[in-house]
Amino acid sequence: MVRQVAGTKAAEKRAGAKKAVAKKAGAGKAPARTVAVKPAKAESPTALVRRARRINRELAEVFPYAHPELDFENSFQLVVATVLSAQTTDLRVNQTTPALFAKYPTPEDLAVANPEEVEEILRPTGFFRAKTKSVIGLSKALVEQFGGEVPGRLEDLVKLPGVGRKTAFVVLGNAFGRPGITVDTHFQRLVRRWQWTAETDPDKIEAAIGALFPKSDWTDLSHHVIWHGRRICHARKPACGACPIAPLCPAYGEGETDPEKAQKLLKYEKGGFPGQRLNPPQSYLDAGGKAAPPLGAG
Repeated sequence: MVRQVAGTKAAEKRAGAKKAVAKKAGAGKAPARTVAVKPAKAESPTALVRRARRINRELAEVFPYAHPELDFENSFQLVVATVLSAQTTDLRVNQTTPALFAKYPTPEDLAVANPEEVEEILRPTGFFRAKTKSVIGLSKALVEQFGGEVPGRLEDLVKLPGVGRKTAFVVLGNAFGRPGITVDTHFQRLVRRWQWTAETDPDKIEAAIGALFPKSDWTDLSHHVIWHGRRICHARKPACGACPIAPLCPAYGEGETDPEKAQKLLKYEKGGFPGQRLNPPQSYLDAGGKAAPPLGAG
């Protein structure tokens, strides 16, 4: 028991030392090698809450500029872009929506659009026929049921064609400032990897994780987890040796633990690659991030 406590304290000190390194991850420096201390198998509910919230605090320091990676200027553009992001990347959506919104800037415009013309614009996003049906359908619903305005209530949003709880919470959190947890594939993978929950159903995951955090944290938590999943904690080969929360992760060692090799696995701005947005927030650019290239560039 004494050795276990001592080991935990030592790991916490190492984690503290790694913070400064994690903040400069974009500079190409690999964190020092560390051995994570895995949570006890019989982790109490209180200990789980503390560990989960600490992970979120650590990620907030690494990604202080975390934001939705879909380009949008209003709630209508955000809901359409989020629907289009299914089964493709945010980058591809951002390269496609400028032409869509230039031709159909309002719900009224898109509601009466020629489906074949919309399909041609959306073709690069994949599943373009189904997506065309959804975005025209949701535009018609906005015009007929909500006066052409995107509603700010969950129960109204999920009635729109192509809009589920995940899309609704993206819109609520980022267009209306109303807290919500976005359970995408990255979020699902990481919260199970961190043993925050064993649930596999998105609605049950949302409820389980929501119970660990105050509601005011939900939207930013979603950004932190998703950014970490995209950049460091990948599905097939996590960059464990370059992970700022390694001492808090039960899954440490599933991926590459060598710092230099792990550093090469980092994606997007941490590995010198562009981000997802063509027009990212200034805070992201100030932190050294890069805008994505336009369609056909790079």
